[in-house]
Amino acid sequence: MTDLQADVLTADQIGIKQAAKILGEGGLVAFPTETVYGLGADACNDIAVARVYTAKGRPSFNPLIVHVADLDHAKLYAKFNDTALKLASAFWPGPLTLVLPCAPDSPLSELVTAGLNSVAIRIPAHPVAQALLQEFDGPLAAPSANPSGRISPTQAVHVITDMRDKIEAIIDGGACVVGLESTILKIEGHHVSILRAGGLSGEQIEQALGKPIARPSDPKTPQSPGQLQSHYAPNSPVRLNVKTLQDTEILLGFGPECKEATLNLSPTGDLTEAAANLFSYLRKMDAISEGTIAISPIPMSGLGVAINDRLKRAAAPRN
Repeated sequence: MTDLQADVLTADQIGIKQAAKILGEGGLVAFPTETVYGLGADACNDIAVARVYTAKGRPSFNPLIVHVADLDHAKLYAKFNDTALKLASAFWPGPLTLVLPCAPDSPLSELVTAGLNSVAIRIPAHPVAQALLQEFDGPLAAPSANPSGRISPTQAVHVITDMRDKIEAIIDGGACVVGLESTILKIEGHHVSILRAGGLSGEQIEQALGKPIARPSDPKTPQSPGQLQSHYAPNSPVRLNVKTLQDTEILLGFGPECKEATLNLSPTGDLTEAAANLFSYLRKMDAISEGTIAISPIPMSGLGVAINDRLKRAAAPRN
C-alpha cells in the first residue's frame, strides 16, 4: 500500500465499525488506550503485522503486545497459571501486560512474538479500545503508534504528525489518562519479574501478590517491548538529573523548585501528573530545543520508576 493518508475517525459507533473493517482487511489503525495510542493490526495476519514493523521502523527482534477484549480471549493465545490469573483478576482491564507461554496451536502471527515461545498480552481499560476490540472480535498487535525509538503518542495529533502517511486510520479518542505505557511482567511458574516499569507500580503488584517481585536489568535480547536501550528518544540530546542549567539547555522541570523550567511535568511534584505529561512535554521541548533538553531529578518511587526508565532510554546513546 502506498500514498496513504490516514482517515481520522470519530470515537463513536460509526468510527469503531469503520476501524474494525479496516483491521479485518489487513489495514493499520491507531487507537487510544489508557496508556498511550496503539498502532493496531490483526495479530493473526502476518502481512498486517509486518506492516506495523515497517510503519514504525521497528527492529524485528522486538516483540509486540497483543491486546484483547477480555480474559476468555486472552486464554486463546496464552497459558495462564494461578499467579497469572491472580494478577489478571486484580489489574485487568488496565495498564498491565503479562508475558506468558504461548497457548498450544495459537493462531498468532510468529512476527508478534519475534520468535519467542511467549506472548505479551493485555486487556486495555480505555472504552474506545474496548469497543474496537469487541467489534473486531480478535487480537490486535498494538505497539505505541510512533516511529520506533521516538516519543510515544498520548494524543491523536501526535499520531497524525508521525504516522499519517503510513497507516489507514486514526481513532481520535482524546488524551490518554495514564500517559505511560503498561507495566510488563514476566511470569515463570510462581516467579514474577518486571521487564518494563510502567503505568502500574511495582508496589501495587507486590501488594496484590503479597510477596516481592524481581526487577532484573535489561537483557541483551529483548523479551518484551520497551527493552531496547535507546528508546523514547527525542531528536535533541537529553541530560538527566539536572540541578544547574548549562548554556544552550532548556529545562523540563519537576516539582515546585524549578523556577527556570520551560515546562514542568508537575509543579506540585505529583508523579501521576508527571507520567501523564511526560511524552507530550518531551515532544514540546524537542520542538523548541536548539541544544540539549535538561531534565530535573524525578524520585525513584511509585510511577517515578517508570518515568526514570523512559528518561534513561531517551538519554541513552543513539544506535
